Amino acid sequence: MNTPQASEVWIRLQKELPQWVEESRAQCGEGKVASYIPELAKAPHRALGIQIMNGSGASIAAGDAAIPFTMQSISKVFTLLLALMDNGEAAVFDKVGMEPTGDNFNSMLKLELVQPGIPFNPLINAGAIVISSLIAGARMEEKSDRVLQFFRKLAANDFLEVNEAVYQSEAASADLNRSMAYFLKDNGVLKGKVDEVLDVYFRHCSINVTCADLARMALVLAFDGTDPITGERHIPRRYVQIAKTFMVTCGMYNASGEFAIEVGMPAKSGVAGGILTLVPGRYGIGVVGPALNPKGNSIAGVDLLETLSQRLDWSLF
Repeated sequence: MNTPQASEVWIRLQKELPQWVEESRAQCGEGKVASYIPELAKAPHRALGIQIMNGSGASIAAGDAAIPFTMQSISKVFTLLLALMDNGEAAVFDKVGMEPTGDNFNSMLKLELVQPGIPFNPLINAGAIVISSLIAGARMEEKSDRVLQFFRKLAANDFLEVNEAVYQSEAASADLNRSMAYFLKDNGVLKGKVDEVLDVYFRHCSINVTCADLARMALVLAFDGTDPITGERHIPRRYVQIAKTFMVTCGMYNASGEFAIEVGMPAKSGVAGGILTLVPGRYGIGVVGPALNPKGNSIAGVDLLETLSQRLDWSLF
């Protein structure tokens, strides 16, 4: 990438990022807060925040970066990584595919239409439910605790917790996810008890974070699995390559192609309004904006990332 020197970019971010946030905040009125999980409907409609962290641990925050929100589908990137570390590539991709679907994230259409009946990728709901079944652990509680501890390590935050209100709301409104899980179970793809697998899934989607947590987790991905602040390797480089490729091709639901063209950064969104993204070898970025566009992505958050990518030449392409 032909970019200005990092110090010049950092100075520009310190100066201009608050203004860019306010410009993008105007988009919030065009979006809608997720309501199919009732607890998510309580999120502040006009909130927009961002935190950017560099490899030395310095960070810049603007807007409503301090508000907590649940990871939702962003968590799928990291459960995929944990499943790969637990099982290896062959076992994981025997149960999920590697291709975008072009369908909504909660669609089960292709499970029956396209053989052999495995989810197209790990970042749609069906795929993430299968991935949740592959987390090592003798009991549901052990699996969920391993996920939480892994997330805490990557975020360098021992206080990450499951938002119980969102977890309960998600579990109570998950008929479609249950339908997918039972179909996968009947098809021989999902192993284990459906209710226990779904409980692991609901809990990791309901982990509370802030933009700072997402930025630190993204920083580990930006540096190929090593935390550049501590020097500790958390994830094998090969598995991070896999995860980042999925983020480019599938991370923004069925708007991933458009996002790749307009922004060109590996990213994963969630319906609570979060977006995790990164600039390889340089920055980890966390964004929150609960008002969503029709594809389920933060409408103001996407607009803000387009601004950053275009003005700072951050696209990989």
